[in-house]
Amino acid sequence: MRSRLFVIVCLLALLLTACASPSAAPTATALPPATALPPAPPAVLRLATTTSTADSGLLDAILPVFEKAYQCQVDVVAVGTGQALEIGRQGDADVLLVHSRKGEDQFVAEGHALARFDVMVNDFIIVGPATDPAAIGSLGGAKEAFRAIMTAQAPFASRGDKSGTNTKELSIWASAGITPTADMTWYNALGQGMGDTLLFAQERQAYTLSDRATFLAMKSKLPGLAILVGGASLADNKDKSLLNPYGVLAVNPQTHPGVNTALADQFVAWILAPATQQLIGAFGVDQFGQPLFYPNVNQ
Repeated sequence: MRSRLFVIVCLLALLLTACASPSAAPTATALPPATALPPAPPAVLRLATTTSTADSGLLDAILPVFEKAYQCQVDVVAVGTGQALEIGRQGDADVLLVHSRKGEDQFVAEGHALARFDVMVNDFIIVGPATDPAAIGSLGGAKEAFRAIMTAQAPFASRGDKSGTNTKELSIWASAGITPTADMTWYNALGQGMGDTLLFAQERQAYTLSDRATFLAMKSKLPGLAILVGGASLADNKDKSLLNPYGVLAVNPQTHPGVNTALADQFVAWILAPATQQLIGAFGVDQFGQPLFYPNVNQ
């Protein structure tokens, strides 16, 4: 009897096993889609420079070439040279492109840069009302022109911003034996960049000292102003004291450890290279018939 019961149990077990559903094959767990990593932000070069390089359009013409070559971004602060040098002294810029030789040499002497290099040159001109009420158009030099403006007490617009142009203007007044003061109602110290100063001179029919590049670049907005001292081009400028050299200085990493010294050094080498010097020399020729800046390396 027991053996028969055992056989029946075994048969039932086999039957249940045969009827059982096969186990479902394990399915692979879908992996979440891979998330692409965001591209690394480009390296940033902080360039402190003068308003003339920005207002003339030069930086817009040449900086994209550097950014593409070095896969970086150039953040530009365009202010007067005095302020640009001060930004460098605070370590808030990696490289400077400015035009006040005395201030640049002092910057190097103070240890904020290891060296200063010539980049380019243009010239200063004196512009004013085409009617020329102070009759400076027939005078040969800036010093004589400034004396005539003071004698006529004709309106004069000064940048008044410690820029390279403002520094040059004050040196011309000093050479003429004149010190502008707040009591001189015809003398307007604006604290503005070159572009805004030219627009003021246009509106008030005032004389002013300008770099030639900015004046030519903005000439369509200045129909009431004419070049009265400096001639039609740098070659025609009889007053050689009006030459306006620009220099480049990488901020010293030993004094300011936070600067991007590698990119700053690459920028200095790039702007002094023959290919970039050709770009600078060609800028403005198509539109104005003359360069707005002349290459000045090795001069």
